[in-house]
Amino acid sequence: MRPQSLDMSNINRVPRVTADFWLIKLMAVTMGETAADYLAVNLGLGLTATSLIMSVVLVLTLGLQFAQKRYVPWAYWLAVVLISIVGTLITDNLTDNLGVPLETSTVVFTMALVTAFALWYASERTLSIHSIYTTRREAFYWLAILFTFALGTAAGDLVAERFEFGYFTTALLFAAVIAVIAFGYYAFKLNAVAAFWLAYIFTRPAGASVGDLLAQPIEYGGLGLGTVVTSVLFLAVILVTVTYMMFSYEPEVAATPEGRAFPR
Repeated sequence: MRPQSLDMSNINRVPRVTADFWLIKLMAVTMGETAADYLAVNLGLGLTATSLIMSVVLVLTLGLQFAQKRYVPWAYWLAVVLISIVGTLITDNLTDNLGVPLETSTVVFTMALVTAFALWYASERTLSIHSIYTTRREAFYWLAILFTFALGTAAGDLVAERFEFGYFTTALLFAAVIAVIAFGYYAFKLNAVAAFWLAYIFTRPAGASVGDLLAQPIEYGGLGLGTVVTSVLFLAVILVTVTYMMFSYEPEVAATPEGRAFPR
């Protein structure tokens, strides 16, 4: 039961940045890559039909998320998983159906993300995830996340496939970038908001590369586990982590514009 004295007008609607936050985020982006492939290819729905269906499901889920007016773990992470799938499908449609080069997609989504951040900051004077307590801020938040997923898919595929680095090397490359960001945050006091969003962006191509590494056939540079096994594996981790979050969650009052980018 919600405490009667709790003022919901300034309760943060997104989770704290903790170790389990980054764990489940990595699992979600990895599953987004493999689940999108499973739905479009293995189930035979096709890229276009899958994109339309999942976009409708995402809109309904975001409507449910916005209605909460606070952070509810299952609703929030369901939205993240679905937006990960849709972000993947957007890039796949541009590449496979429209023939847009991955280089172009990467540049376009980078510009779209920068524009979203610029509009968000111009409107709210902060990009902090510790002060998402209005519908407008939450709308900017989810728009930015959608662009990070689409950008991450394009960048990951560009490095792994077009530049022929392979999935394993690409995963290591982006993991190294995330490690550098974390080191800059802890050792050199890199701005927390910048550190968070940079890490958030790069976990997408890192996770997508891990997903492809596990799911893709051996002849294509993967381990051949398939999209079903890979998706179920990461879904299980997500469910366990979300269940833990539901029992450990405490409402967070919106904080200062900075906050923490990584757990301490």
